[in-house]
Amino acid sequence: MAKYLLLKHYRGAPAAVNDVPMDQWTPDEVDAHVQFMRDFADRLEETGEFVDTQALSPEGTFVRYGGEGRPPVTDGPFAETKDLIAGWYIIDVESWDRAVQLAGELSAAPGAGGKPIHEWLEVRPFYGEPSTVAE
Repeated sequence: MAKYLLLKHYRGAPAAVNDVPMDQWTPDEVDAHVQFMRDFADRLEETGEFVDTQALSPEGTFVRYGGEGRPPVTDGPFAETKDLIAGWYIIDVESWDRAVQLAGELSAAPGAGGKPIHEWLEVRPFYGEPSTVAE
């Protein structure tokens, strides 16, 4: 088994097929999307492939060590994860192919109009995990 991160992006990935921003969805469309995500996690829990999932708040800032005293904090000019990363799933699966298969299924979460988003998801193996990537 190897762990993979299925990373959902606000932007920075190629445009989704159903590319209507979530802040323009109706409350029912948001609810359907969230329920799809919960059902997906429940299904992975049943197969033993689920590790974790989290959605991220759009608020955030960069912090770094700046010597003694208070660390510097900035809201840019960097490409910020609060603008890019919407959330993630961590899965523990037998192979790269299974990770890609699950990412494809997750990509079909409903969006505006109840139609699948077909968003691009980033699939990344955990560093130091046994590699199951077969190119």
